[in-house]
Amino acid sequence: MGWKYWKVVLRYGHVGKRKEISVARYLVTEANYTPVVVMEEAADMPGVKHNGVTSVKEIARDEFIEGKRLEQENFFLQKMKAFHNGRPA
Repeated sequence: MGWKYWKVVLRYGHVGKRKEISVARYLVTEANYTPVVVMEEAADMPGVKHNGVTSVKEIARDEFIEGKRLEQENFFLQKMKAFHNGRPA
C-alpha cells in the first residue's frame, strides 16, 4: 500500500466577527485518494468554515514532513487542538 501527501489550505472562523484565518494543513492518505475526497474530508475538520477549502495540492513526502513541523509551531492550531481535545483537528 502506498501513501499520498497533501497540502490543504483551509479557512477557519471564530477569530472575530466576519473574520477568518487561512491555515495550511498537511495530510497523509492512502494512495487511492483523489483531491475531491481529500477536500471533502478536510471540510469536515473542526473549525473549518462552510466552503472553507481554498486549495488542495499533492506534495512530496519531504514537504509534508516540513509542513507538519510548521503546523506544530502554529499558535492558532495549538489553541484549536486544545479546544477540540476529543476530536482530531
